[in-house]
This record gives sequence, C-alpha cells and structure tokens, in this order.
Amino acid sequence: MRRNLFTLAFALTLPLSAWAADNDVSKVNGTVHVESGQQAGNVSTVNGAVRIGDNVTVQKASTVNGSIELGDKSQATAIDIVNGSATLGAGNRVTGPVSITNGAIRLGEHTDVQGKASTVNGGITLNAAHVGGGIQTTNGDITVGANSHVEGGILVDKPGGWFNWNTNNRLPHVVIGPHAVVQGPLEFRREVVLQVSDTAQIGPVKGATPVKFSGDAPPAN
Repeated sequence: MRRNLFTLAFALTLPLSAWAADNDVSKVNGTVHVESGQQAGNVSTVNGAVRIGDNVTVQKASTVNGSIELGDKSQATAIDIVNGSATLGAGNRVTGPVSITNGAIRLGEHTDVQGKASTVNGGITLNAAHVGGGIQTTNGDITVGANSHVEGGILVDKPGGWFNWNTNNRLPHVVIGPHAVVQGPLEFRREVVLQVSDTAQIGPVKGATPVKFSGDAPPAN
C-alpha cells in the first residue's frame, strides 16, 4: 500500500508532458523544443511554437496559433498548423502531409515531403525541394523554385468557406522556376498569374495561360 501511495505521489509531481505515451510532448501557452539529435513522439502545442533541431526524429508536429520550424536533416510523419507557418530547413523528410490553414510553407534544399503540401491562406515555396502528393492552396502564392520537383500536380482552389477570409484583390502568383518539374495537372479554379521558366517541365494546364520567362526569375511586376 505504501509503495502504491509513493508511486501516485511521484506521478503527480511529473509535468503534464510526461503523461503522454510514446515520448509525446504536449504544451499549452508556450514553445516546445526538441533539441538536436533527439527523438520524440507527437509534438504539439496550443498558443505557442514548435522548434525542432537538426537530426531529430518525431511523429506528428502540430500547433494552433504558432509556427513550426525544423532544422536540417530531421524527420516527421506529418505537420499540421492552424494560424502559423512551417519552415523546414535542408534535407528534411516528412512522410505524410504538411497542412496549414492560415500560414505559409517554406521547404529548404533537398527537403522531401511525401504527402501533400497545402494551405488555405498562405504561400508555398520550394527551394530545390520535393513534394510527392501535390500542392494545393486557395489564397496563396506558389513558388516551385529552381530544381524542385512536384508530383501530383498543383491545385489553386476557388475561395469559399469559413477560412477563406482573404479579401485582397491581388491575384495569386504561381511561379515554376528553372529546371523545375511538375508532374500531373496544374488546375486553377480561380484567376491566377502563372509564370513558367523556359527550362521547366510541367503537366497539362487548366484554367490559366502560362507565361514563359527566361533567367533565374520572372521580371518584377
């Protein structure tokens, strides 16, 4: 009996995150850190950021009202954010989707997202990165940077629903950079500006007229 009471008393002194199974880390109103070289289960917070170092392996990383940052050469099964952005450094691997409601996605060199990269209100930028499940947005710009590779095509959807609050009249800009490859259809259900490098390779286009450009980037508007 005394041993049981001691065990209960000790457990009550543990932080909330210690109750989570499989080395999960959870927090409310604060930033979660996973230091370089460490491993963790699901990592989540509300009203705070998730900071993941280099050479880290985690399960799903998620936050509400905060951003997520991955260092270099880290791995996650999925990234999910409401009201915040995701910034992934170089050489990262996400085996599932990167999904954001209100915020941007930035993928560094040689980062591999095997699922879909999607936002509602926010841009998506690939810097020599790979996305295997397609790219989708409603009110964000898309930049498939030089030497990037997208499988599954691109979809820019028509605004509608609770989260499409962007009233900016500016058209989304979609740029396919030098030597980039987009496999699958590029479908635009709203008006966009589509600019494609003369060295890029893309699939069939529906709903927009590609404008070719030469050099590293399209001319400034």
